[in-house]
Amino acid sequence: MSEAGGGRGCGSSVPQRAPWSLVAATAAFCLVSATSVWTAGAAPMSREERQKLGNQVLEMFDHAYGNYMEHAYPADELMPLTCRGRVRGQEPSRGDVDDALGKFSLTLIDSLDTLVVLNKTKEFEDAVRKVLRDVNLDNDVVVSVFETNIRVLGGLLGGHSLAIMLKEKGEYMQWYNDELLQMAKQLGYKLLPAFNTTSGLPYPRINLKFGIRKPEARTGTETDTCTACAGTLILEFAALSRFTGATIFEEYARKALDFLWEKRQRSSNLVGVTINIHTGDWVRKDSGVGAGIDSYYEYLLKAYVLLGDDSFLERFNTHYDAIMRYISQPPLLLDVHIHKPMLNARTWMDALLAFFPGLQVLKGDIRPAIETHEMLYQVIKKHNFLPEAFTTDFRVHWAQHPLRPEFAESTYFLYKATGDPYYLEVGKTLIENLNKYARVPCGFAAMKDVRTGSHEDRMDSFFLAEMFKYLYLLFADKEDIIFDIEDYIFTTEAHLLPLWLSTTNQSISKKNTTSEYTELDDSNFDWTCPNTQILFPNDPLYAQSIREPLKNVVDKSCPRGIIRVREESFRSGAKPPLRARDFMATNPEHLEILKKMGAASSIDAEDGLRFMQEMIELSSQQQKEQQLPPRAVQIVSHPFFGRVVLTAGPAQFGLDLSKHKETRGFVASSKPYNGCSELTNPEAVMGKIALIQRGQCMFAEKARNIQNAGAIGGIVIDDNEGSSSDTAPLFQMAGDGKDTDDIKIPMLFLFSKEGSIILDAIREYEEVEVLLSDKAKDRAAILKGKMIPSYIINSNPEMENEEQPSSENDSQSAEQITSSSQEVDLVDQESPEESSLNSQPESLSPADMDNAASVSPSEQISNPMENHETTSLDGECTDFDNQLQEQSETEEDSNPNVSWDKKVQPIDSILADWNEDIEAFEMMEKDEL
Repeated sequence: MSEAGGGRGCGSSVPQRAPWSLVAATAAFCLVSATSVWTAGAAPMSREERQKLGNQVLEMFDHAYGNYMEHAYPADELMPLTCRGRVRGQEPSRGDVDDALGKFSLTLIDSLDTLVVLNKTKEFEDAVRKVLRDVNLDNDVVVSVFETNIRVLGGLLGGHSLAIMLKEKGEYMQWYNDELLQMAKQLGYKLLPAFNTTSGLPYPRINLKFGIRKPEARTGTETDTCTACAGTLILEFAALSRFTGATIFEEYARKALDFLWEKRQRSSNLVGVTINIHTGDWVRKDSGVGAGIDSYYEYLLKAYVLLGDDSFLERFNTHYDAIMRYISQPPLLLDVHIHKPMLNARTWMDALLAFFPGLQVLKGDIRPAIETHEMLYQVIKKHNFLPEAFTTDFRVHWAQHPLRPEFAESTYFLYKATGDPYYLEVGKTLIENLNKYARVPCGFAAMKDVRTGSHEDRMDSFFLAEMFKYLYLLFADKEDIIFDIEDYIFTTEAHLLPLWLSTTNQSISKKNTTSEYTELDDSNFDWTCPNTQILFPNDPLYAQSIREPLKNVVDKSCPRGIIRVREESFRSGAKPPLRARDFMATNPEHLEILKKMGAASSIDAEDGLRFMQEMIELSSQQQKEQQLPPRAVQIVSHPFFGRVVLTAGPAQFGLDLSKHKETRGFVASSKPYNGCSELTNPEAVMGKIALIQRGQCMFAEKARNIQNAGAIGGIVIDDNEGSSSDTAPLFQMAGDGKDTDDIKIPMLFLFSKEGSIILDAIREYEEVEVLLSDKAKDRAAILKGKMIPSYIINSNPEMENEEQPSSENDSQSAEQITSSSQEVDLVDQESPEESSLNSQPESLSPADMDNAASVSPSEQISNPMENHETTSLDGECTDFDNQLQEQSETEEDSNPNVSWDKKVQPIDSILADWNEDIEAFEMMEKDEL
């Protein structure tokens, strides 16, 4: 989103159809005014430090972009752990997440305008030539319409916008003749068949070569799409129409937006997550500002800024009023039901909502933006990154972090609006964490688990398109950028579109259809910039006063589960509703309350729905209480130096790494390799961490044998070739049914592909040292006293060219060693069902004696607390940190096919009329991002 469009004036009303220049000028003036209020009472970061941080961002981009070009191009994306390109069809399928890949050099196109923002004009010119020479848009591949629009079409249009700007300046791109625009137009026509539906909502996928519904297209049978998928088209399609004069693109995008607006839930003015593209019926009726809906709201406001159509602002304000009325529970943003908006639909939040504070800045609603941003920052400070999802009491719900840029985006816009140097310090923290925890020799790797610090072999294109752009702009002065950023608006992928498009090729009729659907409250529509005296009421510490109460919100010992309680009941003196955690089947009063739920009144119905949701979540939580969190195996010897972290499964016996100091040592293979008898090479494993192969005996027996040989720890490597933690549930080793107190050493489990990284390192370097721990350790701590490049300890990329006393070939070999191919975790912006968190248990052979039982528990959802502090019977706070939840596969010594049910059995007679709502709750329990 761009800072160039917050409102229509500053202090007085402006004609509603003001030209784009006035919009840009007044918006910029409002932001400058806000900044001037702030800097009066805050100690700014020195220009020297800001320049240093900006240069660090440039170096980080060079590291990511350079490795993509060297090791991956012309593939769509870089696999930073294995130092190779990800090509659709040549790597194991990751499900819907692969729909962004179309064999069109995605990362290069997505990075075009980033190169110009970072003042790399020569590299930009070279990149444009490569795109024109190498990229083919006519591939026989099925792609996401949404992802292709925001990443590829948006990337081409952003590249074109800055190419013509550079050409006008007279130094670069003098040869350019709208070639990127012609490619964008070609791609636009390839996407148009997706709109061939009665509703005008596009199909979610299309074949670039064959379109929709042809036998060879392999798509066109879908019935549902997400709201964001259908509602995040107007900026790119309208820009394409305005640039080319072909009005069809803007017409199709407007029709889709009109249909979504018409289908909103009229009483709440909210929209659901997924909709049937043929009938317009809502398939998922929960509503929030995160995954599945997020950019729909963003594009309504930005379409008003870019196109000057008042109906878009009116729609946005109507939705925004509903969001703040129902979804916003400061500092949280919780999903609700569109038809019962006072009832929360879930008790966790996803990472994509981190964009919303930035959108609130563009709206001019600063206070809630500061509150939500601060809450998110506290979560980041606890986990180093924002988990894909976290609960209302700030525990990890989904542990992955694919290097998403939304929080950096909001940080940038809050700084632009307030001028508060606090947000520069936030940006500095983001830089440090990326270098410290995500940087690997071949780029930056996504986090597989923020709790352990383990990596995924994944570097999405949006990381280069957005993250570095926002971080650089955060620290840059106006003179550091070669063009005026105020003349452009950011798309949801941070591509730049010029505001002068609002007055170009205006052949689209702008009928204000909003009033046909609802009576509008004019007081909700701001036609002027917010008064800075209201935003910052004569107090230079205003934002700090908002943040201060939230400083410890994540670390409170007794977190509150923030679910709405029926306030009117308490005001009238009525008893609080029956809670699932208090329910006793032997209590006649409780049974009587259940019988009345849903029958007496709408309030009783809400109590009943809440009770059922709690029962489902409570059952899910109870099933997981006995699980152990994942562990980490960190390779600390040369040339890895702690930068490779492998996800390991825990054992239910032996040394508990979460309660004792980590175990560090060199590794050695046991003989026999299966560890099922007395070792014949005790001298080789004495004082070392023994490597053992899974199979032929119980895990506890293996542990005893290596312990008797003098090993200080053990790593069991899966004998199922090709298995990986990226595609299988976490594995948990159980005992042998006997007393295992005699086992004193730590035992961890690695799948085949993670284990092969260690085995390949042994073949290459002979001496390989690892650290077994509950989570990855700080590199400065594990490498203290060793002669290593200082950038590894200090996370200072400027020092990365320093060499330690070893050959350059060794360093290159290290990159190759990590190429024991880890496939990537299955989580996407819109498609979490592919997540490994939802994976089914692997098929187990009865021959695997140590694979005694597999357990695949239901997805984790925290128990809602509804404004009640969680306490134990003795009044002490419940320790949630010891209940880290991860879907896992557990080995026991009994039936090899035992698994926990994922659903709670309904209460037959009393709840017969609640089947639809129960199914909805169960669907949410298996929800995806």
